[in-house]
Amino acid sequence: MENIDKSIPVEELIQSAILARRKAYAPYSGYYVGAAVLTMDNRIYTGCNIENASYGATVCAERTAVFKAVSEGRGKCRALAVAGSPQGDKITQYAFPCGVCRQVISEFAPDPENFVVIVAQGKDDYKLFSLKELLPESFGHDQLIN
Repeated sequence: MENIDKSIPVEELIQSAILARRKAYAPYSGYYVGAAVLTMDNRIYTGCNIENASYGATVCAERTAVFKAVSEGRGKCRALAVAGSPQGDKITQYAFPCGVCRQVISEFAPDPENFVVIVAQGKDDYKLFSLKELLPESFGHDQLIN
């Protein structure tokens, strides 16, 4: 992503995702993820991954953050940061949203070309993508509404 809206608080989103990662419940995979979503009114909601012995009941950090924002009346979002890595305090890799999370994010991203996805290992070590880059040719409400 070349041009990013300067009003997006990238460092604050990354720090919020890193802090949320500390709350993850991942006894099965040992992979701890935190996410922070920025709503259109510049509020930040965080989430962590929450695993379950029935793997299908597991929820990713990104969806947790988005669902918290939506459940609080913030239906549209403009950016999301994610930080994930195997267990431990040090984040050793970039964690990208899975396909299901990308689809959920697209439901609440009014402008996929300008929605910023930040994958981070730290405040000074991150990559920026547009949602459109990560989910090209997505299926959404435009296909369902006549």
